[in-house]
Amino acid sequence: MNVRCTCMALATALGSAMANASDLKDTARQEGQIITGAGTQPSVSGPAENFTGRVRVDPLWPANNEITASGALVTFEPGARSAWHTHPAGQRLVVTSGVGLTQEWGKPVQVIRPGDVVWCPPGVKHWHGAASRTAMTHLAITATVDGKNVSWMEKVSDAQYEISQ
Repeated sequence: MNVRCTCMALATALGSAMANASDLKDTARQEGQIITGAGTQPSVSGPAENFTGRVRVDPLWPANNEITASGALVTFEPGARSAWHTHPAGQRLVVTSGVGLTQEWGKPVQVIRPGDVVWCPPGVKHWHGAASRTAMTHLAITATVDGKNVSWMEKVSDAQYEISQ
């Protein structure tokens, strides 16, 4: 078989695989790559019981049998922040734009900027969000234990947040 035929066969196989990608998403073990197109999953608002201010969550992937961590892009408008919370298996945040803040219980607030990576260890009480005058977006990669990835607690008060500025 010549190179042109090999390339055409490969292109045909890839085209067929892409056409069947939606059928493959439900299988326990994947045999090839799957691309979830940008904009194919709806954005959701961060629920008021867990966030202060406007927060948008753009889901990227769910935890499953192959990888027990979910991923999402989370955008905090200026002044928006999460409530205090913990993660049973930890969380990594990768700041992609803006200026943000994060704080562990009993420790000083830290400023986070694009390119910064934050490791939130399992069981450590913390919050994160945007600075008061700048939005912030981060990629959140959150591990799951027994189907659970977060334990929400009380909201960060305005006084606690203002001290951080």
